[in-house]
Amino acid sequence: MSESRSRERAAKQIRRLREEIVYHETQYYRDNNPQISDKEFDQLAKELEALEAQYPDLLTPDSPTQRVGEQLQEGFPSVEHHTPMLSLDNCYNTDELRNFEERIRKIIPEAELGYVVELKIDGLGIAIIYREGTLAQAVTRGDGIRGDDVTSNVRTIKSLPLSIDQAGEVEVRGEIFLPFTSFRSLNQEREESGETVFANPRNAAAGSIRMLDPKVVASRRLDAFLYTLFLDGAEMASQWESLQKLHDLGFKTNPRSQLCTSLEEVIDLYQNLINERDHLEYDVDGIVIKVNPTEQQRRLGHTSKFPRWAISLKFPARQATTRINDISIQVGRTGALTPVAALDPVKLSGITISRSTLHNEDEIRRKDIRIGDTVLIERSGDVIPRVVSVMKDRRSGQERAFEFPTSCPVCRTRTFRPENEAVARCVNPSCPAVVRESLLHFASRRAMNIEGLGEALVDQLLESGLVHKIPDLYHLSLEGLEQLERMGRKSSQNLLEEIDKSRHNDLSRLIFALGIRYVGERTAQILAGHFESMDSLAQASLEELMELDDVGPKVGESMVFFFQQPENRALIESLRAAGLNLISALEKDIGERPLEGKTFVLTGSLKDMSREQAKTRIESLGGKVTSSLSSRTDYLVVGEAPGSKLPAAQRLGTIQLSEEEFLELISG
Repeated sequence: MSESRSRERAAKQIRRLREEIVYHETQYYRDNNPQISDKEFDQLAKELEALEAQYPDLLTPDSPTQRVGEQLQEGFPSVEHHTPMLSLDNCYNTDELRNFEERIRKIIPEAELGYVVELKIDGLGIAIIYREGTLAQAVTRGDGIRGDDVTSNVRTIKSLPLSIDQAGEVEVRGEIFLPFTSFRSLNQEREESGETVFANPRNAAAGSIRMLDPKVVASRRLDAFLYTLFLDGAEMASQWESLQKLHDLGFKTNPRSQLCTSLEEVIDLYQNLINERDHLEYDVDGIVIKVNPTEQQRRLGHTSKFPRWAISLKFPARQATTRINDISIQVGRTGALTPVAALDPVKLSGITISRSTLHNEDEIRRKDIRIGDTVLIERSGDVIPRVVSVMKDRRSGQERAFEFPTSCPVCRTRTFRPENEAVARCVNPSCPAVVRESLLHFASRRAMNIEGLGEALVDQLLESGLVHKIPDLYHLSLEGLEQLERMGRKSSQNLLEEIDKSRHNDLSRLIFALGIRYVGERTAQILAGHFESMDSLAQASLEELMELDDVGPKVGESMVFFFQQPENRALIESLRAAGLNLISALEKDIGERPLEGKTFVLTGSLKDMSREQAKTRIESLGGKVTSSLSSRTDYLVVGEAPGSKLPAAQRLGTIQLSEEEFLELISG
């Protein structure tokens, strides 16, 4: 075949691969509806990379392979916005919202008003420009007039398309945010490495987007919702049309946005969203109400600071004051010593809070936290409560400073705090607290999912000497378990069945269960999908590991170090001898998948199975379980005492299944 024909054939193949990859990125990152496995997606990406390497003249900036640049940036140039990115005026109750409408009616008294309501994401404002269909520039909000050019970093956000089917200049504006799962994972990594943790997801998102290394930004897994559109400088006829057009162009818009025909409808929606916000996967602090028709927006205009046609209605604060009764030290599975405050119980976001993490010794000193202090605590979504500040004006003089221990409170081994790290650690691998936390993590539902192996039973197993390390779980006997408190024959049989069942878990669960530093659930899934067996993963070099998108230097070095340790290699061999699966499920026969492409949400408690068991069953049949409802949810499974998801499903028209109907569906 001639060189020109080979090149022509490669160009067609490159176009096909790019279209296919972009389609699957959209399904996964925008629509939360993956169509292929991670392994199959990686194979498409590698095939495209190989062709582009062979024909570098065919490489274009909008190729999916160009999301992450190789070079560090050298600061961020300042860029002026085409039109100012104005702030929003805030109101804090429905009376102030009604005043907002009264001001509108004074300017356009004859108008028939309609509103678009959007969730106010607590993130980082961004303006992104596409020229002739290609992402050309991304600029932070800055002071509203000028912002920082962060194009290279924004290109790493996989829910944002690198190219769109629209000629001319297109500007979109929205909010970059960090989902709670990514926020927890990031803070856990920072805490374990001795770095200062981020106070909230917004600070984490802002800090991430301004990092100079796009590869590190990519590892943070930022996301974005878009809500403003300019086509060659012109706006759509209404805000609702803008949202529809944004979605049609491939952008991610918030599925909870709603068109309301009256202010009373806005207020009803606001009340419902107050109850739903704790079930969202991202941080919101209110709603944004916008007059829908663009012509009315123009007539209303804006002040020097705010548009007159939009306002933010804040949610009630999720903060409370309480008293610190004591401070104790928890020893984690990596040996990290974490101070925890015991609080006077207080209600916050619908639950009773009695404990709060204080992170580390430096945090206690920086905030001058003392035993007996009255403090302000805050809870964001399902993020662990934290102490925001100390109310020093309420001190009586009886408060006591907390002395951070220099030895492990459990095994009395002297602790070690590396230079430039904030976390002190117990360095004794046989420390009972380290072993205890490792066992609890190994058995947790996101890891090996051994139901019934909770704190009380783990404590008994360790105290009785039946278990000294993780592999001992797989050698427990009925006779031994029956000797423990509250462990009759039936309970013991159930536990042994759960332990036996865990032998057949997918490799990704086992990788996560091992508790390798910096390796979270998502990273474990990527590693299992790529290497396919524990043996291949254990032999992987740092260079091979870092070829994966979610593996940076810290994760790669931690993996290599883990598998180099003789005790960890012995652990793997002991688990192999105990009959655990060390091969990815991608290499096995997965059988029929009648729920392929269907998305489920669970609410309330089920009588005949746990929610984790229901999730596992749905996924084994090809379905997907998410934590929040959207217009793309197929089924809501309704158990006893359902929460706010039930009325939300009724509004969205989602099919609702009772537990009996659900069991019939999955058994059929």
